[in-house]
Amino acid sequence: MRLQDKKVIALVAHDFEDLELWYPILRLQEEGATVHLVGEKAGEEYIGKYGVPAVSDYAYADVKAEDYDAILVPGGWAPDKIRRFPEVLEMLRHMDHYEKPIGQICHAGWVLISADIVRGRNVTSTPGIKDDMVNAGGNWQDLPVVVDGHIVSSRRPPDLPPYMKEFADLLADS
Repeated sequence: MRLQDKKVIALVAHDFEDLELWYPILRLQEEGATVHLVGEKAGEEYIGKYGVPAVSDYAYADVKAEDYDAILVPGGWAPDKIRRFPEVLEMLRHMDHYEKPIGQICHAGWVLISADIVRGRNVTSTPGIKDDMVNAGGNWQDLPVVVDGHIVSSRRPPDLPPYMKEFADLLADS
């Protein structure tokens, strides 16, 4: 199991895109990674757009990015909430500074924009936030997955298989 020594943060808030949270978590766990759900409050139940629940292991304020190897940001409407927490933005800046894998899909690009780590990077997202990504200085591409160094971005649920293959490969090599 090539990811057995890896620890990953999966951010969560209400109205996450169910598949974009759970598919990556299960995919990484299949390869042995430890994935912690991190939300505004520890032990809180968050409900996805389609009703699938997720209970956070830790609160944003209780997690130290230096204790983790990577971070995942799901899409849905959750990114608009997640990006309002300074602790989350600091986590992303830390991961970016140390070039640890950062995965984002769909509307998750909003969180990277708020952390100011999109400028000059090749990225993708749901076409609905293309303008936001471009206005933040990103080089937006309409592809299922875009890898720029340690940042892996994807558009939507049908792109999950290539997105998670690239993310898992990057994590295994980090």
